[in-house]
Amino acid sequence: MSEFLKIATLLFGFATIFNVKDLLAVSKQAHTAKKPNVLFVISDDQSFPHTSAYGYKAVNTPAFDRVAKSGVLFTNAYSASPGCSPSRAAILTGMNDWQLEEAGTHASSFSSKYLVYPDILEKAGYFVGYTGKGWSPGNWEISGRKRNPAGTEYNSIKLKNTPEGVSNNDYAANFESFLSKKASDKPFCFWFGAAEPHRVFSKGIGLRSGKKLKDAVVPSFLPDNPEVRSDILDYCYEIEWYDKYLGRILDMLEKSGELNNTIIIVTSDNGMAFPRAKANTYEFGIHVPLAISWPGHIKRKKINQVVSLVDIAPTILEATGVKIPDTAYPMAGKSLLGVLTGKLKPSSVNAMRLEVYSSRERHSFARWNNLGYPQRAVRTGDYLYIRNFKPELWPAGDPQKLEKSDVTGKLQPGKMYGAFHDIDASPTLDFIIEKNSVRNIAPFFNWAVEKRPAEELFNVKKDPGCLNNLAQQPKFLTIKTGIKTKLENYLLATKDPRMLGRGDVFETYPRYEGVSRDFPNN
Repeated sequence: MSEFLKIATLLFGFATIFNVKDLLAVSKQAHTAKKPNVLFVISDDQSFPHTSAYGYKAVNTPAFDRVAKSGVLFTNAYSASPGCSPSRAAILTGMNDWQLEEAGTHASSFSSKYLVYPDILEKAGYFVGYTGKGWSPGNWEISGRKRNPAGTEYNSIKLKNTPEGVSNNDYAANFESFLSKKASDKPFCFWFGAAEPHRVFSKGIGLRSGKKLKDAVVPSFLPDNPEVRSDILDYCYEIEWYDKYLGRILDMLEKSGELNNTIIIVTSDNGMAFPRAKANTYEFGIHVPLAISWPGHIKRKKINQVVSLVDIAPTILEATGVKIPDTAYPMAGKSLLGVLTGKLKPSSVNAMRLEVYSSRERHSFARWNNLGYPQRAVRTGDYLYIRNFKPELWPAGDPQKLEKSDVTGKLQPGKMYGAFHDIDASPTLDFIIEKNSVRNIAPFFNWAVEKRPAEELFNVKKDPGCLNNLAQQPKFLTIKTGIKTKLENYLLATKDPRMLGRGDVFETYPRYEGVSRDFPNN
């Protein structure tokens, strides 16, 4: 029999079993099944060094390490903002926060005109959901959205008798519930947003769990004493708490045979909730952990070049083969897929960024009239340059007022209209406030709360704590001018209102969540 007759006979045989519509359905199902799944994992307030994959002794993160060892470990990943909701908005949209109006501030709204990658993937046939903390805090309903920008919520399964401070969300069980509702022919896109290590911590839980004070490495901007070390150990305990649920999810994927067909991205929204870290565009506020794996597609390596979390959305879309929609609000992020797969060398100019940008407007309600503390930052080479647009404001929030005593008529400490509310309440903050008059503690208090100059420049390789401001030193003038020009050109190109004389628009965006405080006009 000729080859032609063999093929014709085979096709006829198929046609007697399936009609043409059935054959097309089978073909479509097979094609869809080959689409990779997406698991995006984000912790809440975790700085770069604090996983065991980076060599930090006080914390043990086998699940994060597992992702890093099977894929790419980034040593210089930066968030778009040092605060929760603006950082998450940037990840979801692939855009800079100053391009996102209300969503670029804290606890406001999130206009539906800004496309998010979970919605884009859902339209392309993906089953989409999230557990834990999605885009938050903020009011997505008032924006006309039908659900959280991270996807459909799966938060109903709770734990019993959890330690103080950690979430009672059974993240792994909720992920399993999500999978049980997914059609077998659909790929999934899932957002696992851990509530840890966001404060409040159970004080002393790190030590009670067996951790040692000697293993806590204290950053240079914090005082090195047992109180602070214990606070750091409590923070490490919470990182381990969420990591064990990530481990359960990875095991679940492996057991189901989906692990090798899943792109896994693990990072954090911003840095640790300690003074001069979170809510600041210093290293410990924006430098975050990042590991990405996709077995069989991503080559194992460590990458030291700078990368931004705005690159996550375009990377996911390219990896899944989903075209970025044409929109009036294009993504500023750059896909990392070429570097991840080895098709492009990390050092290639076309592959990686030469600099990354971060910004901050409003964090908590910490000043009169809900004023923020606007910052823009660029990290390039060994340097971090920061532009403080309102140096006349207090960066951590308005301090205690002095007022006349009704009894003596003399000035004395008065009502706490605000007490550095841009720093999360903590034993470390209490310590530096209570001991701020002690000579060896005063510098740490001042570094955290005192007013800052309009320009700051740090060599982060030599000074990761960002304490030695080089901006006014003559020998760094050429370096500063070059980096400043890069920042200003990028802000202008991306139409940042702060550079276009319309910066006060950020102060007009309503705040929907958080404590409202009564401040006098400063």
